[in-house]
Amino acid sequence: MIRNLVFDFGGVLLDWNPHYVYDDYFGSREQADWFLANVTTMAWNGLMDLGRTFSECVAELQAQWPEWAEAIAVYQSRWFEMIGGEVEGMPQLLADLDRLGVPLYGLTNWSMETFPRVRAGHSLFRHFRGIVVSAEEGVAKPDQRLYRILLDRYGLQAGESLFIDDNRDNVEGARRVGMEGWQFTGAADLRVVLRQRMGLQL
Repeated sequence: MIRNLVFDFGGVLLDWNPHYVYDDYFGSREQADWFLANVTTMAWNGLMDLGRTFSECVAELQAQWPEWAEAIAVYQSRWFEMIGGEVEGMPQLLADLDRLGVPLYGLTNWSMETFPRVRAGHSLFRHFRGIVVSAEEGVAKPDQRLYRILLDRYGLQAGESLFIDDNRDNVEGARRVGMEGWQFTGAADLRVVLRQRMGLQL
């Protein structure tokens, strides 16, 4: 029986997308696509999620791609503009779940340089009983160790916990440690899933 809900943040609670900066910066979606796929890649972004600093990672990438040094610096200087807002329907869903007494937890790949400010700027995080951030632990999803850190720290049973993430690999990572998993497609769909799986009156 599912008793606990564990949420990813980026793409589930908050709309984060580097295109919000780089489409404007380059004045071209096509150029932004190329830059994000080849220079400031998700693998490179993942270094900050593992605890490395923006300044260190930016400097290393600028040395590798000196012709793109200015555009790379923008990733750090305008990072908060990559947050497009809260995902539609999720603040109310979290409030409803909290009102019903459902234990809510967070498990996110995020930099510790940016997460504290993001957390302070969004009241929806008040609903969580515990949050594990990859950069603080030095390990990121879908590595099984991060899920186990959450389970052990908060005394959760894997089989009683449903993990919600927009990334299929991360959902599979949760399943490999015995958690239930659901790939996020929207707040309305999630309400239906929770009614079915937990019998909640949402």
